[in-house]
Amino acid sequence: MPNADQLLARLYALRKDYADDPEDETYQALHHAFLFISYNMGAFKDYVKKEEEKAEKE
Repeated sequence: MPNADQLLARLYALRKDYADDPEDETYQALHHAFLFISYNMGAFKDYVKKEEEKAEKE
């Protein structure tokens, strides 16, 4: 599983794929998700860590 920084980087790359149309709903969703997660990176890192631990137990 990718770490939190890698997931955020992938989200950023996906957002750039849709940047040619800033009014597109997909771009808007990716853009706001990216901003929200980047502003709450500590909580996102905790979430990813917990999910990794769950996956290891299964």
